[in-house]
Amino acid sequence: MRRARPISGVVKESLGRLLKETRSKWEFQRVQCVWMRAELGLGAEDIAKAVGWNPGYVGQVQARFLREGETSLKLVGRGGRYHENLSVEQEEKLLEPFLFGAQRGQILVVTDIKAAYEAKVGRKVPKSTVYRMLERHGWRKIAPRPHHPKTDPLAQEAFKKTSR
Repeated sequence: MRRARPISGVVKESLGRLLKETRSKWEFQRVQCVWMRAELGLGAEDIAKAVGWNPGYVGQVQARFLREGETSLKLVGRGGRYHENLSVEQEEKLLEPFLFGAQRGQILVVTDIKAAYEAKVGRKVPKSTVYRMLERHGWRKIAPRPHHPKTDPLAQEAFKKTSR
């Protein structure tokens, strides 16, 4: 087995600072893999046991750090709207006429919004796409509390007066 490449004192200090600045568990563990090697002189197997990772992955993280530096330890989000039909701005424009009605207290029907969305996109989309769009823009479903159609408020008041 070949000898591990040494890590300088300046890099050790920056790793200590990075440990305090991390924002997620995964980022902390990545910095910790390199820090344990630099400060404690542990091997990949020992670090993998401590962190709960595979020794091969620990070696990959360390090698990438030695090649690229601190930027390799920062995690970049992998999410995103890669398959969006409309941009967020286009969705806002699509919802504007419906927003005007909603502010006046009108009941919105999702099928109307879905039809407008499909016309804009030019193809059919599932109803869940429209519901996700509404959630993305802060809309929520508010429905009045249901009541029986044969409810008699006068009979209810009379019952309240005669009951214990």
